[in-house]
Amino acid sequence: MSAVIKDPAQQDRPLVSLRNLNKHYGDFAAVDNISLEIRDGEFLTFLGSSGSGKSTTLSMLAGFETPSSGEILVSGQSLVKVPPHKRDIGMVFQRYSLFPHLSVRDNIAFPLTLRKLSNEERSRRVEAMLKLVQLEAFAHRRPSQLSGGQQQRVAIARALVYEPRILLMDEPLGALDKKLREDLQDELRQLHRRLGITIVYVTHDQEEAMRLSQRIAIFSHGKIVGLGSGYDLYQNPPNAFVASFLGNSNFLKLKARGNATGDFEGQALAIRPTSGVSNDQPLLLMVRPEKALALSLAQAAAEPLPAGWNEVPAKVGEMLFLGESQTCSVMTDGGTAMTVKALSATGMPLKAGDPVRVRWASADACVYTQWSEGDLNKAAGAH
Repeated sequence: MSAVIKDPAQQDRPLVSLRNLNKHYGDFAAVDNISLEIRDGEFLTFLGSSGSGKSTTLSMLAGFETPSSGEILVSGQSLVKVPPHKRDIGMVFQRYSLFPHLSVRDNIAFPLTLRKLSNEERSRRVEAMLKLVQLEAFAHRRPSQLSGGQQQRVAIARALVYEPRILLMDEPLGALDKKLREDLQDELRQLHRRLGITIVYVTHDQEEAMRLSQRIAIFSHGKIVGLGSGYDLYQNPPNAFVASFLGNSNFLKLKARGNATGDFEGQALAIRPTSGVSNDQPLLLMVRPEKALALSLAQAAAEPLPAGWNEVPAKVGEMLFLGESQTCSVMTDGGTAMTVKALSATGMPLKAGDPVRVRWASADACVYTQWSEGDLNKAAGAH
């Protein structure tokens, strides 16, 4: 398979459209009215905890599950009644599903044999795939003679060898150790850049989703609750669930005092202007640990609070060294737990029990007018 040069304008056109897609098992809605467009050539990841609906959605796109209602379109053509083997879609699972009695070469060639390609064409494509996944020297080995990472490369090559327009991957690296998983993530990114193929990837690992994806669709209870680049979803989460699920967050409960001020534990905090709020309306403020500072009383006294920044008194609970970074757990005077994170090179010369002032810029904190304790707890528990 050769690299594909795409018209930049074409990349914004949807290749795949999911329209009002539903999947019910009795009264249980595994997928609940999902609509989504996937661009030609993009790397899109379905991210969510177990039971969120991400794998069921992928299975319907592959043809292994039939929608209860809704539509799946590829290039404007419905796939709902098209069997899996006629959808021109490759699939890679967490379990490699290789044929143990066949060599690497014959495992990769298997889809071409089914499609009755000529010996010459079959040989050409298999050799190209072996080179692409860097397994030329292992072509005659059987799966049992390969490492887990090599077996997964064979599975990827087998899915790509018949040149599908779309590649679906369901937790393909979940069984590998951290270092090997990261190495294969790098290889997948490079593979995607070279081939320009559309990849839809399923994972519960938020770091993996951030490393691989151009866009991420975050699933919860059968719905897509967040969609965008990893950067946008992390910096400006659309709701409190996404803020809690993606990365670590500090949440402070406020009461509105106008549209740009909130009351927190008896003191006024500056917040991003929030339209349509009434006085005393409950608000939830989210600030990332790396956006906050923990200053000793002497530091705080020596460094005036910049305009647009907030400061709350707290006490240090625990300092934790994590190599390149360190975290400081604090408790505000009103009993709210917070975490501050800084690069180790920057340093936080604090110890347990120290009184501190926690600061952050109001522009760095998101404000939500609607949230539920249940959603926050479920998101936090999914890490």
